[in-house]
Amino acid sequence: MLDKIKKNYFILIITFLFMYFFFNLLGGDRGLISFLKKKEIYEELKTKQTDLKSKIQELEHKNSLLTENIDIDFIEILIRDKFLFGKEGETTYIIRTNGQN
Repeated sequence: MLDKIKKNYFILIITFLFMYFFFNLLGGDRGLISFLKKKEIYEELKTKQTDLKSKIQELEHKNSLLTENIDIDFIEILIRDKFLFGKEGETTYIIRTNGQN
């Protein structure tokens, strides 16, 4: 048996090295599976970034309406939304979404 191992020593070492590199290629911190997970996380973060950028632009626009040149119509919309304030003779309807009482 020892004689067969000595004859096939090179093939045995190559086989173990191949198995080592194959498993590290698929698994591990730098493996293919880890790469695919990190790529998925990266795509999710990119979509969150674009959503946050659009929200920031919207808030900056609303802020500019209140600070630079005061827009009376926008202030009236805010008062109506926050305080449920209406004009005389006007009917205010409250629409509740599902799950709210």
